[in-house]
Amino acid sequence: MQAFNFDRVVDRHGSWCTQWDFVADRFGVADLLPFTISDMDFATAPCIIDALQQRLNHGVLGYSRWQHEDFLSALQHWMRSRFASEIAAESLVYGPSVIYMVAQLLRHWTQAEDEVLIHTPAYDAFYQTIIGNQRRVLELPLQRAGDTWHCDMAQLETLLARPRCKVMLLCSPHNPTGKVWQRAELQQMAALCERHGVSVISDEIHMDMVLSEARHTPWCEVAQGRWALFTSASKSFNIPALTGAWGIIPDADDRRAWFHALKQQDGLSSPAVMALAATIAAYRHGAPWLDALRDYLRANMQHIAQRLNAAFAGLNWQPPQATYLAWIDTAPLAIDDVALQQRLIQQHKVAIMPGSTYGSASRSYLRLNAGCPRSKLDDGLDRLVAALQSF
Repeated sequence: MQAFNFDRVVDRHGSWCTQWDFVADRFGVADLLPFTISDMDFATAPCIIDALQQRLNHGVLGYSRWQHEDFLSALQHWMRSRFASEIAAESLVYGPSVIYMVAQLLRHWTQAEDEVLIHTPAYDAFYQTIIGNQRRVLELPLQRAGDTWHCDMAQLETLLARPRCKVMLLCSPHNPTGKVWQRAELQQMAALCERHGVSVISDEIHMDMVLSEARHTPWCEVAQGRWALFTSASKSFNIPALTGAWGIIPDADDRRAWFHALKQQDGLSSPAVMALAATIAAYRHGAPWLDALRDYLRANMQHIAQRLNAAFAGLNWQPPQATYLAWIDTAPLAIDDVALQQRLIQQHKVAIMPGSTYGSASRSYLRLNAGCPRSKLDDGLDRLVAALQSF
């Protein structure tokens, strides 16, 4: 396998970087060591840099299109080679981001005050998008048993049967717990949603970030009834600043409504050409880099477990099945979450996402972004351990 250097530190200061340059927006203090939003501190795959450079060398950056063989076949190749999933080119759609695409379809499939079911804890943009579009959040708390998370299917059916529950918004793999949904779980959820006439939107932006022996099953492999799947290369290859996401909407009428809203209502018709070039390169040539990255991230997660469990025997933290986001429960340490954040920020100058961001029931948790060189991770763990030991 080709060697890639994930230990190399790239200084992101002064690059208009949300995580580093604008950390004060969320934490109130500048110049913190950030382990916050889910982008990584690694340079993207060399094959992507090469593709972008070739496109720049062309010199013309005019309007572009995404509905062509180069792009569509790259998506199909990736789904086939990574997940053994065959997708029809005519079912594919494009948009500026996964969350935009979720919002657009929620507006199409629901009305104001309708309920959208999510598994909690949940990615904070899910709450914001549902509420921001005048829909209601319907929470289904995931149940934790040891190091695993599961969905109470009886409770799920009770919520799906509510008259105003119109959509289940699934996060697969799940952020922030890192759960990889088992195929049997997905099949049962699909059957229940179909039984109660609830549409499904599956956000699979972390689909390439499975770090365990578990296997990601795309929703298109189990789907029943009305559904859509949205994803992007942005998380996997650390290119979110390029924008761009894609998805599958199998129903032709839904796709026509989608394109009408995208073009006629929102005026979005020309994708960012650099995003197209990057995605094609990633899906055609980026697999070796991604596999090496996942090995590095897996080792990072194991390193977090080793350091935390050595410092706090009662914590017994175990790496997640997927994502580069460590979901750490401090409840065994009986530490006040507000006081902990104050010490992390004010005394130890480190920014780690508080669990309350993802739901009030998760106040004892921290979400630490481990998508970084080991040297940065160790620096952050030194600060976190010191803060925890100060109580």
